[in-house]
Amino acid sequence: MNPDKRRMIFQRLRTANPAPRTELLHRTPFELLVAVVLSAQSTDRGVNRVTPALFRDAGTPRLMHALGFERLCSYIKTIGLYRSKAKHLIETCRLLQEIHKGEVPRDRQSLQALPGVGRKTANVILNTAFGEPTIAVDTHIFRVANRTALAPGKDVLQVEQRLLKFVDDEFKLDAHHWLILHGRYTCKARKPECTTCTIRDLCEYRSKTPASKPPRKSQRAL
Repeated sequence: MNPDKRRMIFQRLRTANPAPRTELLHRTPFELLVAVVLSAQSTDRGVNRVTPALFRDAGTPRLMHALGFERLCSYIKTIGLYRSKAKHLIETCRLLQEIHKGEVPRDRQSLQALPGVGRKTANVILNTAFGEPTIAVDTHIFRVANRTALAPGKDVLQVEQRLLKFVDDEFKLDAHHWLILHGRYTCKARKPECTTCTIRDLCEYRSKTPASKPPRKSQRAL
């Protein structure tokens, strides 16, 4: 895909959604960190059902650590892999207090040293909480980047590196949100909604959903 086409794609995504935001409910970097950890192999909707009560009662590392493993599990038990996630979060809260003075660190190395925090989660925190021009590649962004030919790659790291290389600086801060939302609601895995896609003519996907043809007018007998 040539640079002009890539630029037009992001111009259209920006026009359609000038101020994209994560759909995970949060008020602080810590709450965002917790929500992103919980969202692994789960839906944002499912996470948003449990976090309001959790954050009301334990919205800081100190308070969440004080809950203990079993009580934390009781808040998040409807989420997949909740026991493993609870274990990670309890340990993360301990480390945040002991090493980072109760604050979420602003560098990738420190973030990825926390239990349950990989490169994708670190990128989300750096971008959404701290305004860094990072791009967190999840399954939606991986699909969109490859399907459209925007930044094809064999794995998520390669796609991330190519997006950072190819996307103009003016779009990098919001690119993560535009692409994930596009993949979630339009460029779906099984049934992409190509007929209503705002970048249909710029996309290089060979198997686009065909546009519906207008109904043929009935011919009256002469």
